[in-house]
Amino acid sequence: MSKRMNLSNVFTLKEILKYTSLNGYAVGAFSARYTPMIRSILRAGQKCVSPVIVQISQKEINKYQVAVDKFAREFYAAIMEEGIDVPVTLHLDHTKDFAIIEKAINADFTSVMIDASDKPLEENIAITREVVKYAHDRGVSVEAELGKISTTDFIETDSNGQLYTDPREAKIFIEETGADALAVSVGTAHGPYEGKRPNIDYQRLQAIKAAVDVPLVLHGASGVPADMVMRAIHLDGGGVSKVNIATDLEAALLESLGYEASVTDAQLSALDNEILNKAAEAVEETVRQKIERFLGSQGHAADFNHIQGDRK
Repeated sequence: MSKRMNLSNVFTLKEILKYTSLNGYAVGAFSARYTPMIRSILRAGQKCVSPVIVQISQKEINKYQVAVDKFAREFYAAIMEEGIDVPVTLHLDHTKDFAIIEKAINADFTSVMIDASDKPLEENIAITREVVKYAHDRGVSVEAELGKISTTDFIETDSNGQLYTDPREAKIFIEETGADALAVSVGTAHGPYEGKRPNIDYQRLQAIKAAVDVPLVLHGASGVPADMVMRAIHLDGGGVSKVNIATDLEAALLESLGYEASVTDAQLSALDNEILNKAAEAVEETVRQKIERFLGSQGHAADFNHIQGDRK
């Protein structure tokens, strides 16, 4: 039996983003590049009474040597062992390989992202449509990307080029694919900004929101000032509903350990519990700050009470 069937607080991406625009907040999608980070994210959500999304991307799976099924097992074990009852989603971030998407869905991920943004529009539509059909048939949500979000560390994506999302193309894309959420390129970048102030094209973001009827996703939020993120959330007519945060979490973990470079999941997991607990606390505190200072999602777990009650 599916692990998620017995848990009334595990939602698809479409479900967990349902109340964001209505109630003026975004849900944080926190990348747990190491499996011990999963509990830190969930604990922060529980303490802040906030919905949270735990995610990992295809490139992170490869770089940190984390098996998809192991990641899912740890997610569900943490929920049950920690007594987590706030709304949560298990999301596969940037992925280009359909086989990995299949593995994630079979492992009870409730949401997946197909990233064919490096393809021409028609090809992106065709690839995304195929994934949407496969995932929706299995009760799983799909995030897609239109435009190219640049990067500085190549952990999540391959390209450092940037192509802003065209609102007219976004409308066509969503109508043709049926994707549940859209990651847009409006000026942010994956990885550290290396001394440069990030830029968000709010006018473009607002135009995209007016053109499509699905939640928008802001990638590359690590290092973006809180006022910029909050403005992107609170645009007239609704802004972004999901904000991806990855680099800041790993940076907090590595700093707490005195490490200058990433390690593998196995290397981190092999550390003594006392050392791991110190790292876990650093990640939890970073997630808490993001929830309270960036996202405004604290206390909003209550938005889902009636849904969870119906599921029990």
